[in-house]
Amino acid sequence: MGKKVAITQSNYIPWKGYFDMINIVDEFILYDDMQYTRRDWRNRNRIKTYNGIKWITIPVQVKGKYYQTIKDTKISDPSWPLKHWKIISHNYAKSTYFKDYKDHFEELYNGVKEGYLSKINYYFIKAICDMLDIRTKISWSMDYRIIGDKTLQLVNICLQAGASELVSGPKAKAYLDESILKQHGLRLTYMDYSGYPEYRQLYSPFEHTVSIIDLILNEGPNTTRFMKSF
Repeated sequence: MGKKVAITQSNYIPWKGYFDMINIVDEFILYDDMQYTRRDWRNRNRIKTYNGIKWITIPVQVKGKYYQTIKDTKISDPSWPLKHWKIISHNYAKSTYFKDYKDHFEELYNGVKEGYLSKINYYFIKAICDMLDIRTKISWSMDYRIIGDKTLQLVNICLQAGASELVSGPKAKAYLDESILKQHGLRLTYMDYSGYPEYRQLYSPFEHTVSIIDLILNEGPNTTRFMKSF
């Protein structure tokens, strides 16, 4: 069996599909040398509320029109963890497993010390992986030499990591050049995010594309039953 890797940008408290991707690979590489994009998943995610879907966003400093990487993006308001935890605890207080996970998540939010978005995302991703017993190695694109452009960058990271297969999200079909991966002996696999089962979610209608915190607080120890990689 060859080594599988995934190379993708860090997200804030990502959805279940992100953790399924982490779970099926041998090494998950946070591609935070890439440009920070506004109104994306890097510094925000969605939760369910009585009034519908709500975005919770980490405030960051953006340098206007200048190129800014995710790894260099700084937080602009250090009080955001307290605000986010208040929003989450208010909206999930009636969820089935809130009391079981309340102290853990509260401790996580109170323990945020980092001033850079990339490190904060890693902090939450790693904590949730531990919760789900996902043992995949999580590393950084900064651990490797970034060589080439677009697809070649990913190829060179894969080769340096000793990988034989790259796992990617379905949106990457729009920009990945599969022929370049084949030339270097790399297999390409796309995630399939269809067919997820519904779970006991507060407030209808049901919505899959929310933070995995929603699934954990509603299903607790049964969380992985509603994911695809387990």
